[in-house]
Amino acid sequence: MAISIKEALSLIQNHIKKIGYEIVPIENSVNRIIACDVKAKFSMPRFNNSAMDGYGVKLSDSGKNIQIIDTILAGSYKETIINNGKGIKIMTGARVSSSVEAIVPKELVKIVDENIIKLPQDIKQNQHIRFVGEDIAKDEILIFNGDKINFAKITILASQGITHIKVFKKPKVTIFASGEELKLHYDKDIKEYQLYNSNTPTLLARMKELNCQVSFVGIARDNIENLKEMIVDSFDSDLIVTSGGISVGDADFTKEAFDSLGMHTIFDGIVIKPGKPTVLGKIKNTVILNLPGNPLASLLIFELFGKIILQKLSGNNKICYNTIQAKISQDLKNKRGRPTIISGFFDGEYFTPYFKQSPGMVSVFNYCNSIIILDEFVEKLKQNQIVN
Repeated sequence: MAISIKEALSLIQNHIKKIGYEIVPIENSVNRIIACDVKAKFSMPRFNNSAMDGYGVKLSDSGKNIQIIDTILAGSYKETIINNGKGIKIMTGARVSSSVEAIVPKELVKIVDENIIKLPQDIKQNQHIRFVGEDIAKDEILIFNGDKINFAKITILASQGITHIKVFKKPKVTIFASGEELKLHYDKDIKEYQLYNSNTPTLLARMKELNCQVSFVGIARDNIENLKEMIVDSFDSDLIVTSGGISVGDADFTKEAFDSLGMHTIFDGIVIKPGKPTVLGKIKNTVILNLPGNPLASLLIFELFGKIILQKLSGNNKICYNTIQAKISQDLKNKRGRPTIISGFFDGEYFTPYFKQSPGMVSVFNYCNSIIILDEFVEKLKQNQIVN
């Protein structure tokens, strides 16, 4: 029995478990999901330091001439103590002595003599001094288990001297298609009653974009034994994705083949248009996702549900959809009864529904960059109405 979108998402949340982890160099960890909390080993900055090239001075010397008694370079350990009437020349990032009350940028002072400068009047306490821990405190959690690593997190890891990090393994995905009417896209011997298989190259490319280890094992013939052979050969995968062969046609054997191998069905059908004949199951630790055979329906269902499955497998703790509010550019009529996915183009302000929406089409996503989902009660959206 087909279930609702919310029920399908809830079942995915409850039944799909994250896979194992591995240790990788931080340079190879971009887009991976971290498998541990990362705490700061030390504070940042590690010591009080100058935010500018300039002079370390006393507040009481504002507007006065002072003598420069030393120069502190970045990376230097020395700590020169200054008294009233004295100052130090200091470089950006250099250690600031506890006796320094402010840093005056070099362009704001007047050079009087070789070691004599005149300070401006408006010097503020602690100006241009970066203090210990104002960026990162020691033992602060910097990255949480389940976060995706990006360039900003690489910055944090490198700043703490971390060279390797524990991440969840990339999901291992196997794809095959079913249907003797399908031909591989590089097969030149195609009959007029046959079709090129566009679903598999599409899913293969999309899963590579989503950072999976993915392989294609072929197109199964329309018989159970051949399907079972392909399934058994794919049991070392975390996820098997098929398209087609799961509706009610005489030659649709895919679900029967999975069932004969002991598949536990998590759900069989989703109340959605397009894409109702979608099946999710498990055989031991391998997740099975049977997508519809129609190209647009297959891709839309994968974007809505397949991505969530991959996020769960990879340990990602942010498995929610990001929505943007837009105005719809024109009136849109809809047939009530089932939640409906509408593809379209979002230009930064308006969402324009694409004029073609048939589930068997292959061109739609080439012209679209977003979708809206209408619930089963919506018959019409009016121009300029707000949609997610």
